[in-house]
Amino acid sequence: MKVIDIRQFTIEKDIAEAQHQRVMLTNNGKPVALLVGLQDVDEEQLQWASSDAFWKMVTQRRAQKTLSRSELERRL
Repeated sequence: MKVIDIRQFTIEKDIAEAQHQRVMLTNNGKPVALLVGLQDVDEEQLQWASSDAFWKMVTQRRAQKTLSRSELERRL
């Protein structure tokens, strides 16, 4: 992660850098913002990533009991 003091921040250069690694902006040595590049992310991905309903569904699915491959094959 690249760290830049807010007084040294330049929009074009640092946004371009954020496409390759996260850029933390600091003010007097304290974090104030984090730049994360979105160049390869589409609008739908952003909507899902910020959806509480989506993350609730993911959490519920992860909590479900899973089957091993051998158990699945036995049942089929």
